[in-house]
Amino acid sequence: MRYSIDFCDNFDKSLLFWIQNFIKMKLTTLSNRQVEDIDRFQQILYKFRKNISSMNEIKELAKSARQCGLIGINTFINPLEKLYYELCKLGFASLKEIDQEFLIDFLAIHTSKLSDATKKNYKNAILAFFKYIDKQNQDSSGNSYVYGFELKNWAGLGSSKGNKLPSHLNDDEIKRFLDAIDKTEFKPYSAAKNRLLIKTILFTGLRVSEALNIKQKDIVLDSSGYYIIQVQGKGNKYRVVMLKQSKVIKDMQEWLEYRPLDCDLLFCSRTGQKLSQPYVSYVMEKILLVAGLRKEKNGAHMLRHSFGTKLYNESHDLILVQEALGHSDINTSRIYTHFDKNRLKKTAEIFDN
Repeated sequence: MRYSIDFCDNFDKSLLFWIQNFIKMKLTTLSNRQVEDIDRFQQILYKFRKNISSMNEIKELAKSARQCGLIGINTFINPLEKLYYELCKLGFASLKEIDQEFLIDFLAIHTSKLSDATKKNYKNAILAFFKYIDKQNQDSSGNSYVYGFELKNWAGLGSSKGNKLPSHLNDDEIKRFLDAIDKTEFKPYSAAKNRLLIKTILFTGLRVSEALNIKQKDIVLDSSGYYIIQVQGKGNKYRVVMLKQSKVIKDMQEWLEYRPLDCDLLFCSRTGQKLSQPYVSYVMEKILLVAGLRKEKNGAHMLRHSFGTKLYNESHDLILVQEALGHSDINTSRIYTHFDKNRLKKTAEIFDN
């Protein structure tokens, strides 16, 4: 039997429902050759067919199954337990709000001190969980919501070199990139839109999904020459970012002449449809090619890291970085301290005196 992806109106309960069903499936498909207490194992399976009220209950039942001799269940329980509590903290309204960028950030934070083998297990467990949802969810009209996650863009996964610092552009590369934005050729009806979109991401540090969801009514020009943009971030949380009008005024004016009037979104296709992340990746590839730049990760998320790096280097204010980027945990923002050369010089000069 299939269920709606948002099983009930409560996000936490819907997520728990899917984790319960996924773990129940794993209990019946993992090798049970070493299970000795068959009766106890059957009782555990029976409890998984009932309503479970907490993640801790799932964890304890899985622990009991492991004590019966079931091998491998912990490989799935540990990552999903951490993922469950992290998602519940963010206050999402729907499971559809979970995106690949969040999962990459989650893995980067929660596996930073783990071995390569364990990192790979985390990746595989999370992928298996969302693939299970892809196959098992269906709404009343018979339609399924498909995540299609691949998690190929996280450098730390399965790498013997460990976690790498996020790809970003330095000051000279930013200048080349900005110059290339204006030189890259696009079709007339999309040129200004593409320039405005990429500049907005670079100058504000927005996630790609946040930029694509900006509505026309969410952006206001104040009297001092700044666009004030209300952004709906992860977990349905709102924040405000500012963008200098002078940096995008030409592109904004040109795009508004082409933009379909019947579309609520600031950025949309000629037919008024929402743009996709692959479309933004295509635009980035063209601009980077003109700029002659090549990074390990060439997606627009690199622009967010470039913004965060430059903001910290200019301000040395982690709270400001956290607020500007919409991080729920300041530890996520700490990654940008690794790019502070003046701070690092102190370690190299410690013996000078």
